[in-house]
Amino acid sequence: MTHSLARRDFLGYTSYGLAGIALAWLLNRDTHAASSRPLPATHHPAKVKRVVQIFAVGGVSHVDTFDYKPELERHHGQELTNKGKIDTFFGQPGRLMKSPFAFRQQGQSGHYVSSLLPEIGSCVDDLCFLHAVQAKSSNHTPAAFQLNSGFVMNGFPAMGAWLSYGLGCETEDLPAFVVLPDPRGLPAGGALNWSSGFLPATHQGVAFRSTGEVIPDLSTPGTTSSAARSASLETLQQFNRDFAQSDATDSSLVARVRAYELAARMQMRVPEAVRIDDEPDEVRRLYGLDRPESAGFGRNCLLARRLLERGVRFVQLWHGGSFGGSPRINWDAHEDVVDNHTKQAASMDRPVAGLLKDLKRRGMWKDTLVLWTTEFGRTPFTQGINGKGRDHHPLVFTMWLAGGGVKAGYAYGSSDEVGYKPGDNPVTLYDFHATVLHLLGLDHEKLTYYHNGIQRRLTDVHGEVIEDILA
Repeated sequence: MTHSLARRDFLGYTSYGLAGIALAWLLNRDTHAASSRPLPATHHPAKVKRVVQIFAVGGVSHVDTFDYKPELERHHGQELTNKGKIDTFFGQPGRLMKSPFAFRQQGQSGHYVSSLLPEIGSCVDDLCFLHAVQAKSSNHTPAAFQLNSGFVMNGFPAMGAWLSYGLGCETEDLPAFVVLPDPRGLPAGGALNWSSGFLPATHQGVAFRSTGEVIPDLSTPGTTSSAARSASLETLQQFNRDFAQSDATDSSLVARVRAYELAARMQMRVPEAVRIDDEPDEVRRLYGLDRPESAGFGRNCLLARRLLERGVRFVQLWHGGSFGGSPRINWDAHEDVVDNHTKQAASMDRPVAGLLKDLKRRGMWKDTLVLWTTEFGRTPFTQGINGKGRDHHPLVFTMWLAGGGVKAGYAYGSSDEVGYKPGDNPVTLYDFHATVLHLLGLDHEKLTYYHNGIQRRLTDVHGEVIEDILA
């Protein structure tokens, strides 16, 4: 019998479940060996060394959260005209709708924040707003892909995968790129959102569960003795090594061997890293774990902080799940923006504010970058004349950054009088990605990977660092 048959038989009958981890991780030194060229640590001095991205799924309405538009109140109920022509949505003229939420100025910066997000509003002097962000798609899945990978199509590496490829990880016991999906469900596109694309598979995001077994199949079944497990893994590793030696051009098997080794270390490290029950009650309240509406996302935010301080390079927090069913479990406020955004804000507001405050008091603020993102905004007019909701709006929307390397209490760019189009200083997602990489010491034009005859990069052939927001 050939090794290939023996190996397949062996994989088919083992129950240890570590093969799933093989698609996720290599150590930093193995990352360099598997890549197509040697990489520098950084291209220039980095301002931060770790990132946490909050992805608010579904399209948060900028005009109901962070982008105050008094003109919407003055023109409430009027049809939106563009150079004398009435703008329509699928042939239906939308009427301008004032925000149903009260706005007030907060902090020394005086930035307006709506009543939806009082806790984040209390942190406004730490935030750097981008008020004229533009996306390329008005559909959820391609828009989410663009925010994650720079492209509206799947098959391209996520930003976290690029950071793993370029910088590796600070720890040998945990992945560089960890994903924390919303406990209520996965986003549109699922795991494609944190794919390694054409990069080596070791850079793919590792998804942690918020409840139960954090990483599926990581632990050894209780019915398996340690001796049997060790013998089986040793045999499996020998199969992998033999195959790796038979074809030196294929790095996937080398990656799998190293991933098994990492999985073994993760069995020791992960349980400690995710044991948030050890946190004091005061910390748990800070993240909203004492409130049923925010406990699920709050747990993920607290887990993100614990992972970051243990050396994880990039943590992606998803707020909002799938788009099927009713009521929606994301920010997709087609039917009723008041009902939808009120519920979603209640589950996100305290956990995000708690994360910001906790990073500051634990001394992690200056070298951590916090990103609050959404795939697009929502229209300043209703869907149809009598609608209560707002539709997708990629023409202009708001995102923000906080932490090391960016100006605090600052707003860059603006939308027009009613939040329909950019006013000044529009920002593309290419610019956003270029700026994030810059803060981590990476030049977006130099961080490349050769694939299908092209030196690919996160920003495609576009993007400029947003110099004005750098501290």
